[in-house]
Amino acid sequence: MHISSGRWLYGLFLALVTAVLWGILPIKLKEVLQVMDPVTVTWYRLLVAGSILLGYLAASRRLPSLSALGRNGRWLLLLAVAGLTGNYVLYLFGLNMLSPGTTQLVIQVAPVLFLISSLFVFRERFSIGQGIGLAVMLGGFALFFNQRLGELLTSLTTYTAGVLVVLAAAFVWTFYGLAQKQLLTVWNSVQVMMVIYLACAALLTPWAHPLQVFELSPLQGWLLLACCLNTLVAYGAFAEALAHWEASRVSATLAITPLVTFASVALAASLWPDHVLPEQVNLLAYGGAVLVVFGSAFVAIGPSLLNGYRARRARWMAQRQ
Repeated sequence: MHISSGRWLYGLFLALVTAVLWGILPIKLKEVLQVMDPVTVTWYRLLVAGSILLGYLAASRRLPSLSALGRNGRWLLLLAVAGLTGNYVLYLFGLNMLSPGTTQLVIQVAPVLFLISSLFVFRERFSIGQGIGLAVMLGGFALFFNQRLGELLTSLTTYTAGVLVVLAAAFVWTFYGLAQKQLLTVWNSVQVMMVIYLACAALLTPWAHPLQVFELSPLQGWLLLACCLNTLVAYGAFAEALAHWEASRVSATLAITPLVTFASVALAASLWPDHVLPEQVNLLAYGGAVLVVFGSAFVAIGPSLLNGYRARRARWMAQRQ
């Protein structure tokens, strides 16, 4: 079992770096999507990230062995590839129809769906704290969509379709997450991601249009490169954060990602109004976004809170005796 190094402050810093990088990612993607289609953007992101990881593993002589997977492992790999490909592509199609902040908030249901799936697949427990967090999260979504709740429930507009597509992206991500968790028993995280990234890129190749890159403006070209590198740097910071801090606390910190997106959109809209549009939501919706973040954080740290309470109660009972 992995034990964190105890350097929690360093782990917190790396988790915040990850949250910031993931928070600003949809803003950059939104600008690139004005010229390139979602499949091609995803193809470039996966190909560049996978190629860099391939070069790193080849140089360090740690390339993974496919024979080590076995028959079941190969099926898991196919499931992970299909899940991540669907997640990346559907997320970008949804982002094309929604604002960055709304997209990033809706995708927060992905870890919750993963948690619920883990209850059945890995027989994990669902604590009272996680139940409270889920209820708070659902209430936050209701407040966030207060201006367009009727539209979401009664008609299939572009906005409704965008929300449904991002929810679908979150749903297929759970298959990737479940499969990757099992693959990590055979390969390390870098090996898993390298194989999955390159396999996803190969899967998308027939539908990609690489020459669209020449239609990008210099700014959009740099933003596309930043999106490609974002995957590597953010994931590296995330993996390193887990080495120094408990996974539940890292996940709780990453729950602030939508708030980073909302703040970044507001700042970018004031600095570059020709490129970034402000979020069209009211104060009640912002309050709902905060509740979604708190709920997501509680879902992540619920078991830790319960275990901490039990430990303190046990110590108190022992002292009384």
